[in-house]
Amino acid sequence: MSMKLNRIFRTLLIVVILGSNIGCDQISKSVVRERIQIDQQFGFIDNHVLLMKVENPGAFLSLGDSLPRFLRILLLTIIPVIVLSLGFIYVLAKKTLSKGMVTGACFVIGGGVGNIYDRIVYVSVTDFLHIDFGIFRTGIFNMADVSILVGAFIIVLDSQISKPEEKINQV
Repeated sequence: MSMKLNRIFRTLLIVVILGSNIGCDQISKSVVRERIQIDQQFGFIDNHVLLMKVENPGAFLSLGDSLPRFLRILLLTIIPVIVLSLGFIYVLAKKTLSKGMVTGACFVIGGGVGNIYDRIVYVSVTDFLHIDFGIFRTGIFNMADVSILVGAFIIVLDSQISKPEEKINQV
């Protein structure tokens, strides 16, 4: 394949992965916003998986929700927008990143964009899933959070299984 075709395919793949992550997140949140009331809860698998609607003005596990408005906007919106934008530019520009690293970064960026979009448009992030299997218990989360965790896992896994000569060149 020619260099130009490779570059086009790579860019298209990045856009598709990002779009899929953002789309899945926003569609699921839209359904929850439209169809579930704040006081409603739906249990599945003997109530080990709960579907509910929570509007979270903070970050993960409501961190930062009690900060003054200016600090909350700066720390939870402006700085993340800058970091996600720089990450996107880096993924597009750095042609030597492995496929796993690009995929993981796109999942993280896509999840981040999904939550930032909520923060900008709705002033809070819609969370709606809670899992409780005894010792395995989560906070209330959304699909953007899943994207971020899956992306981080892919990045860590990719960095551990990359070829030894790649690791030497990265030092």
